[in-house]
Amino acid sequence: MQTTQYLAEILKELHRSVGLIADDEAEKLVNGILESKKVFVAGAGRSGFMAKSFAMRMMHIGIDAYVVGETVTPNFEKDDILIIGSGSGETKSLVSMAEKAKNIGGTIAAVTIFSESTIGKLADFTIKIPGSPKDQSDSDYKTIQPMGSLFEQTLLLFYDAVILRFMEKRGLDSNTMYGRHANLE
Repeated sequence: MQTTQYLAEILKELHRSVGLIADDEAEKLVNGILESKKVFVAGAGRSGFMAKSFAMRMMHIGIDAYVVGETVTPNFEKDDILIIGSGSGETKSLVSMAEKAKNIGGTIAAVTIFSESTIGKLADFTIKIPGSPKDQSDSDYKTIQPMGSLFEQTLLLFYDAVILRFMEKRGLDSNTMYGRHANLE
């Protein structure tokens, strides 16, 4: 198969994924963020990169958004929300973060393949994203892509869709957001 044929198959998989995400779950995330004082995001590996891009876009909208573990991240408080993107919902470091956030009394949102995972159960609400875990041997969802690629791609696109929903709710456009874009480069 040619590279462009693989790309076409990946796009078909992503298109199928859209219909498997519940609108009401997505709207809970949008409202949870808008009701929070500060937003914290976390993820491990490639899911962590998707979380960082989400935090960047939230900053462009004017939301106080932070990546857990960065040196400039403030303390998490009870009026804040922690959004954890984890395919398995079992990554130990992320489970620990969810437990700490729960003890503080903040809101936890899990974006995961497995809503019944440890992180899913700790969360106040979950958004189930389709995909296959890194070990695809027990997966119901089949993909041509390696490891967690489908989940990670869907996660990024889902986060971008959440940004568009914020923009709609707040009456923002791309020009407004561009005013908050880095300008020292």
